[in-house]
Amino acid sequence: MKKRWWILAGVIVMSVGLFGSCTNQPEKFRNSDTDYKVSSGGIVEMIGAYIKADRAAPAPVKPIPLRQIPAAELAAPVAESAVYRLGHSTVLIRMDDQYVLTDPVFSKRASPVQWMGPKRFHPLPIEIRDLPSIKAVVISHDHYDHLDKNSIRALKDKVEQFIVPAGVGSRLRNWGIPAEKIEELAWWESFALGSLHFTATPAQHFSGRGLTDKDSTLWASWVIEGREGRIFFSGDSGYFSGFREIGERFGPFDLTLMETGAYNKLWSSVHMMPEESVQAHIDLRGRAMLPIHNSTFDLALHDWYEPLERAQAAAKDQGVTLVTPIIGEAVRLRSPTTTKAWWKDEVRAADNLNLVTK
Repeated sequence: MKKRWWILAGVIVMSVGLFGSCTNQPEKFRNSDTDYKVSSGGIVEMIGAYIKADRAAPAPVKPIPLRQIPAAELAAPVAESAVYRLGHSTVLIRMDDQYVLTDPVFSKRASPVQWMGPKRFHPLPIEIRDLPSIKAVVISHDHYDHLDKNSIRALKDKVEQFIVPAGVGSRLRNWGIPAEKIEELAWWESFALGSLHFTATPAQHFSGRGLTDKDSTLWASWVIEGREGRIFFSGDSGYFSGFREIGERFGPFDLTLMETGAYNKLWSSVHMMPEESVQAHIDLRGRAMLPIHNSTFDLALHDWYEPLERAQAAAKDQGVTLVTPIIGEAVRLRSPTTTKAWWKDEVRAADNLNLVTK
């Protein structure tokens, strides 16, 4: 019971932006399809769901498979663009022999404080100090599991440009990032950086890091294009009509990095179910889908491996190529291979543990 209350405390810390959604402060940005508002009763329902939750595997029973990325590998010439999943929604993209980093969170916890809140399941596959020079950091929105102050500060001197949704630049400037290193974009606006081209595209979500700043900054998905390929990065989003429009404007994509995790029917308008993530990939005209936003932090009520299980089943039903690398594994952009279901051993271990405890 004590552990459950600590988990609930962490959820409350992580959800300050959500709680702010039922206050009456002025809003600046809005979704195109569905506004996200939570009543006081809805918050009580969420807290009750967390208290009553009885899960077999909120976190891995044993260390999950992980590959440490040698710094020398990232410095060596390559014949083909690749991506490395570093954890949660942090992905290192190598395209046109340049590096792009999405939503860098290298801290131990996805939280405003490092003594409380959702704790990382696995070690980092590479430390910030071992990363090569980064052409661009791309931020989807300002929630703590996507915009991490400690990581941004540590990356300051490694990064040429921080590309962020409108309003998020003020966060970075307050943390010491020079204004000339920050590019803020509204939906459908683009920015070219060398051979790379970045476009902020719509997402159905919300923003805020406190009780009074809900929706004061924009949230976005991103189209990342280079000579060697095209990638879609979903950030956080509920399923909405915008995916089809993005696919019509920019598809097909060689790879989609799709949010697949931290979902629940209580907040389904801002976090997709795995089956919806697969459908969004289809709407986007993606060739291969890599599920992100899972297997690193406990941010919802489902078992930690459930997003991958459900995404795998939905992808099979829909004929979608699903790529599920272990953390730190390289995935080639133009010829991605479907990795084995590495989480299956954990599913069996959790099932066995559940049988014993019952």
